[in-house]
Amino acid sequence: MRASRLIKMVLLLQARRAMTAAELAAELEVSERTVARDVLALSEAGVPVYADRGRTGGYRLIGGYRTRLTGMGRSEAEALFLSGVPSALRDMGLEDAASAARLKVSAALDPTLRDVQDSTAQRFHLDAPGWWNEPEAPPLLPELADAVWSDRPVTAHYRRGDGEVERELEPYGLVLKAGVWYLAARAEGNWRVYRVDRFARVVPRAEHFDREPDFDLAEFWAERAAAFARSILRSEATLRLTEAGRKRLPHVTDRAAAQAALDAAGAADAAGRVTVTLRVENDEVAFGQLFGLGPECEVLAPASLRERFADAARRTAARYA
Repeated sequence: MRASRLIKMVLLLQARRAMTAAELAAELEVSERTVARDVLALSEAGVPVYADRGRTGGYRLIGGYRTRLTGMGRSEAEALFLSGVPSALRDMGLEDAASAARLKVSAALDPTLRDVQDSTAQRFHLDAPGWWNEPEAPPLLPELADAVWSDRPVTAHYRRGDGEVERELEPYGLVLKAGVWYLAARAEGNWRVYRVDRFARVVPRAEHFDREPDFDLAEFWAERAAAFARSILRSEATLRLTEAGRKRLPHVTDRAAAQAALDAAGAADAAGRVTVTLRVENDEVAFGQLFGLGPECEVLAPASLRERFADAARRTAARYA
């Protein structure tokens, strides 16, 4: 445990040039006293760690010291090669760069680990798009990816409805969700999400923009995705569910909405059925989702949705009569 922590400390100082004891303690999840002991251990081992005194002081490596990728175990090497998404790298135009990086890492690994890249590829493969969807990389994705990497603003023409709108964007990050690419960007000081396949034209500008230092793409996307899911659930449906219906409800509709409905449900009746109020998008979507529950679900309200199910039940019964 301590050996891996010491290696991580060296790599942190190598990457950031100088760090305070508090910064190192936060990164390594230890106390500042432990950081001081670890620095002493590195110095005794011949690693040239220098301590700057004073309020603005910290630790840094001197003499251009660089460490090689030694001490990497098999599980760490496997995780490293598993972390890439080949199709995403190819779509963004980074396949050659990623291949070169993997070769460099392989060359630096211990000879006993040289087979990790091939063995990992033989055991794991990520197929991001859903079933029955033919993935097609948006033609402007490489240009947007380059703008994201270089912090370069773009003038973009975005298809919306029957026309196009022009936007000045600061592209912060790209997200691949179920085979669809999205761009997280700031436009006129506001955060927005755009589908990449709806861009008609992208013109990078010469200058660079200053990124918000505390922007977290994963956190931003999680919040926007949750907000979007909530925003489209504008209606409610009252359902009476059997025990089997309760178990299957999260699998046919929005999982969070289903769980919220089940958590708020009252006690079961004498037949073991519970009545829940479920947030839904509209009657048409709700019908398509809930119809798969068959007799395990009875729609009580709204009347328009209940009539849809009653009509479908009559026609189904006539079909199988």
